[in-house]
Amino acid sequence: MHSDRAPLTLKLAAAGGLLFLHLPILLIFVYAFTTEEKSFAWPPPGLTLKWFAVTWYRADVWEALALSVRVALISTVLALILGTLCAAAVSRTRFFGRETISLLVILPIALPGVVTGIALRSAFSIADVPFSTWTIVLGHATFCVVIVYNNAVARFRRTSGSLIEASMDLGANMFQTLRHVILPNMATALVVGGMLAFALSFDEVIVTTFTAGQQQTLPIWMLEELVRPRERPVTNVVAMVVALVTMLPILGAYYLTRGTDQVAGQGK
Repeated sequence: MHSDRAPLTLKLAAAGGLLFLHLPILLIFVYAFTTEEKSFAWPPPGLTLKWFAVTWYRADVWEALALSVRVALISTVLALILGTLCAAAVSRTRFFGRETISLLVILPIALPGVVTGIALRSAFSIADVPFSTWTIVLGHATFCVVIVYNNAVARFRRTSGSLIEASMDLGANMFQTLRHVILPNMATALVVGGMLAFALSFDEVIVTTFTAGQQQTLPIWMLEELVRPRERPVTNVVAMVVALVTMLPILGAYYLTRGTDQVAGQGK
């Protein structure tokens, strides 16, 4: 009799892979509670909540966090607008060079971050653009657009164009069709794309290093604290917060996309 249950070896291999991926993250969570200030002894000599209070009163942490959130929000909004428009153009119209444009849109996320960072820094220097929050936003938007584009173009291609045609035939204008037909079908794809773009922007390091100037986002702050350690558990507390902030949108995106393999009008 055929069984759908996975063999024991496959289960053990999957468990080993998950441990390999997530055990270092769990260790960071543990060291956020350690009483030891300068070393990573195992097992920790003791546990305390002291470092959470220390982190709470660190002004530099709050400044870096505020900058990271601000950059991630603006980058996500730009990515939603540009990525959705690009997806609509590529998936709903036919024109010469369409596949080339699609390749150029997704290329930034395939390039190494160092290449993107150096290119952006060179462009800003040539154009004499001072480093600011907006230079970081532009750097993050280059790959956030790709995340939204991939989600939006997949949903556009799975949504039947006959729905839009039927809406127009029934007398709806462009904005009514957008509001009552297109957006309801695109909603989960856009939400998921926005959540993933926010998570990707929030913890980005490499491109930010080249575009931030003297500013410090939270990941850059963590990197500098590790190079010159002062209160290592504070860095672990911040790392735990970053892990949670980036993990929650990804989990939310996963749950939002469950059961969305059937889209209204698909296959008609």
